[in-house]
Amino acid sequence: MENRSKQYAKTLSKLIQAETISRRGDNDRTKFHAFQHLLCATFPHVFGTCEFEDFDGGFVLRWRGKSAENPVLLMNHQDVVEANGNWKYPPFAGEIAEGKVWGRGTLDTKGGLFGMLQAADELISEGFEPNHDVYFASSCEEEVGGAGADKISQTFLERGIRFRFVLDEGGMIITEPIAGAKGAFAMVGVGEKGFADLKFVAKSAGGHASTPPKDTPLVRLGKFMAAAEKKNLFRAELSPTVAEMFARIAPKMEGVMGFVLAHARALKPLLVRVMPKVSTAANAMLKTTLAFTMAGGADGTNVLPQEAWVVGNMRYSHHQGKDASIREITEFAAKYGVETQVIEAGIESPLSSYETEEFALIERAVKQVYPEVVTSPYVMTGASDSRYMSRVSDNCLRFTPFLISDEQMESIHAINENVDVSTLAPAVDFYRYVLTEA
Repeated sequence: MENRSKQYAKTLSKLIQAETISRRGDNDRTKFHAFQHLLCATFPHVFGTCEFEDFDGGFVLRWRGKSAENPVLLMNHQDVVEANGNWKYPPFAGEIAEGKVWGRGTLDTKGGLFGMLQAADELISEGFEPNHDVYFASSCEEEVGGAGADKISQTFLERGIRFRFVLDEGGMIITEPIAGAKGAFAMVGVGEKGFADLKFVAKSAGGHASTPPKDTPLVRLGKFMAAAEKKNLFRAELSPTVAEMFARIAPKMEGVMGFVLAHARALKPLLVRVMPKVSTAANAMLKTTLAFTMAGGADGTNVLPQEAWVVGNMRYSHHQGKDASIREITEFAAKYGVETQVIEAGIESPLSSYETEEFALIERAVKQVYPEVVTSPYVMTGASDSRYMSRVSDNCLRFTPFLISDEQMESIHAINENVDVSTLAPAVDFYRYVLTEA
């Protein structure tokens, strides 16, 4: 397996060396079409066997199986975010060093793209024929809103294609998902919170800063933000998915929290109060959140702004939903003389069930490559392309089979993104299992 991982590292390195940053407003697809050619040369059996369809730089591959009924869809996007900052190794050099492959996209998500295509390429070369049609999809706009996946899903819908399950990027294999939980856990997202970008605007007549009145726009915005952060605006609720996650983690915890999590369903009120103090990530699974990310005011240091604004990124919960969450913050902002404008409302996608054969298949695949790892469902607080695929599947699962550290998790969208060479072969074996058993 060590030799395979080293060879896989070289392959992934080549993919990282192709810069595929997506930027809002940039419609030039030259580099993404060049990346398609690289993939074709890297995985010749896949591209020589599967039916290929270009989606404006993204693509869909269809691997015909013994039956066209109940097809499955594997996804990972090819675009990456900017790579600013002082990196230990150049972000697009694909450096293999210190037992890792370094570079933008190793985890998000060229690593997953490599894993699924490598597995398929090997199986095709061995003469394997899947039981059902297998589709592979990769968009080039996931990091800038997901228009590519939106178009792909609409095409599937128009063609009447419905998938038994979808497997996209999402959780990974991590240690201590909640403080005190000892061991490794494969976190499989069965859904994701929706997101909305909101602009909060405060207005006035403006004027000279030498004679400031009370409650100028920036002051009102400041009061509003401070109050919104302090007050528990959004309704917290322990969903069955999160309760199940706690139940699966509990056996690996000691002390009072282990007992509380093991009895999560019976102790819902206590958990709703306690979890914000234990884990910000777990707290985010319980309710809608709002983070203020941008601000603007006057153009001069001695000018009172006629209009000042802040932007908030909202991640709305499944139980409160988009409309109710936006309405609640709109009414709250109005108390401070602040107007709410919806920049981007996003879309809502439902939770898939963890009590299905499809989830069990992922669990068995994890056990095949990492026998000691506990698989758990959870709710993603970030967004993925698979939110659009709920149009064409009841089982949208979000998981990338990499064993990663906390430091590697923090490198996603930050500097020094990297993946361990040792986790590449198990990842390919995971996808092989899924493809052969689906």
